[in-house]
Amino acid sequence: MQKSLQITFRHMPASPAVEAKARELLERLERIHSQIVGCHVTIDTPDAHQNKGAPFVIKIDIEVPGRTVHVDSAKHPHPEDVDAYLALRHAFDTARRLLDELAQKRHAQDHRLEG
Repeated sequence: MQKSLQITFRHMPASPAVEAKARELLERLERIHSQIVGCHVTIDTPDAHQNKGAPFVIKIDIEVPGRTVHVDSAKHPHPEDVDAYLALRHAFDTARRLLDELAQKRHAQDHRLEG
């Protein structure tokens, strides 16, 4: 990756363990999608998290040449996302699917241009 990973914690103290998990998940993603040039992860706890166990909200912006892929876990909530590590894993799984789709579209477009 050309730019470093940026992690922002909102409404919660920074956690080195959660940050390490985000770095690990990004490294795994980079092994599959080497064109990633930047990534920003926001980890947010809603107001109700401490009282009612509301899920963490993870937002990921992944920069690839010519495009930014956005993931917002609030749009696809999982009941298990009350755990920050599971919420991160679900968000990075969604990012992988979106990057896979983008790669397939680019591959199909390249073949159309060749033919």
